[in-house]
Amino acid sequence: MRTLVWFRGKDVRVWDHAPLADAAKAGEVVPVFVLDPYFFAPERAQRCPHRIQFLLESIAALEESLEALGSRLLLVEGRSVDVIPQIAERMHADRVVAYRWVEPFARERDRRISRALGEGFQLYEGETLIPPGTLRTGAGKPFSVFTPFAKAARRAVPSSAPKRHPKSLPPVPRNLGIETTKLPSLSHLGITHNPRVLHGGEPAARDRLERFLKKGLANYASARDQLEPQGTSRLSADLKFGTLSIRAVWHAVASSDAPAADVDKLESELLWREFAYHVLWERPSVLEHPFREDFEGFPWRDDDDAFAAWWEGKTGYPVVDAAARQLLAEGFVPNRARMIAASFLTKHLLVSFRRGEAHYLKFLTDGDWANNDMGWQWSAGCGCDAQPYFRVFNPMTQGERFDPEGRYVRRFVPELAEMPARFIHRPWEAPPEVLAAAGVRLGKSYPRPIVDHAEARARFLAVAKSHLSC
Repeated sequence: MRTLVWFRGKDVRVWDHAPLADAAKAGEVVPVFVLDPYFFAPERAQRCPHRIQFLLESIAALEESLEALGSRLLLVEGRSVDVIPQIAERMHADRVVAYRWVEPFARERDRRISRALGEGFQLYEGETLIPPGTLRTGAGKPFSVFTPFAKAARRAVPSSAPKRHPKSLPPVPRNLGIETTKLPSLSHLGITHNPRVLHGGEPAARDRLERFLKKGLANYASARDQLEPQGTSRLSADLKFGTLSIRAVWHAVASSDAPAADVDKLESELLWREFAYHVLWERPSVLEHPFREDFEGFPWRDDDDAFAAWWEGKTGYPVVDAAARQLLAEGFVPNRARMIAASFLTKHLLVSFRRGEAHYLKFLTDGDWANNDMGWQWSAGCGCDAQPYFRVFNPMTQGERFDPEGRYVRRFVPELAEMPARFIHRPWEAPPEVLAAAGVRLGKSYPRPIVDHAEARARFLAVAKSHLSC
């Protein structure tokens, strides 16, 4: 049997790759990656430069892994809906196998390919721990609250260990009759390499997981919200691109000897990811409409100047600005800083969460439709099991709590590097002599706050109360 194994960009690995492992047992294996212009046309790739850099590095690593197993990755250009049926026919593939995606556009793509290939197209579950659409409340409805979802999910998570990759693969025939290409360079796509972006590829991902298990997991529950040093796992991009499978991470964490509280907290965060994927599967409309219907038509302000100040890191609120600048510089922001920044944009500035969501999706290396949308709707108060709309983060106290010495701010807002910790999260309260000693000139070297916290909070609450069915 000849099987076309379609690597699709969220499964860029050989370890714990069920379609690849099953194909190897069945006979001949032809690994394929389609360079679809939806992602790889230069004008599209430039909209998400950090993700493309990570993905190209991951594909290059996949090429090396497959070659080490005696196989090779065929790179093909074109629209997936056209290319996959065409090359499957030309190479006389008995079947095409791939992992299922949850995004609406991907589901439509798969429906079209399924119509073309019929029973020869097989989709595997594996992007999540539990197949989306299979968990239900006692009333038989999809979950819309995280806590009961997490309880049900913990009971349903399979106990099976990750599948090891095949020891070897049969060589790919040379006379398949399909036109292949080489992996494009970043410069070919009009993107400049950013050395501060996390390095992609399965070997790097495995190293990150091992380091986290040895050095990070044991303090995860207490450290994950701290902004500097950052206590997050840094595995989010690996889960997004599948350089690590979610099952492999879950199994590694669950079988570790870390304290139970830390294991439980990391598992809880993985289940938030799971929840986001299940919600998107059940309610694909959330990418276009708020989960809370009473937020439809909310009177957001189209204030381009305020939005620019936010994404450029010039709001005058140090922790908000640090998050904005880290995103641009590194393609990453720790979750606590994401929440602070998102709350500020939506509630202090009354700018639509959709604008922030799109900006994050552009620059995050781990930019993921399901997680990103749930995070932004949660912060705005309009999402599935979101924080109450009336909860407005105070950026000063958030900074003082999660960056008490100001190390995060000093790293990304160097204008404030010499400010004493007492004033670094509220420099406008510092006496003139303190500002002078730190070399800070408010309104010149660093902006004054673009809004007053108390006034902005009151404004948002007034607008929300007048619009929402509270």
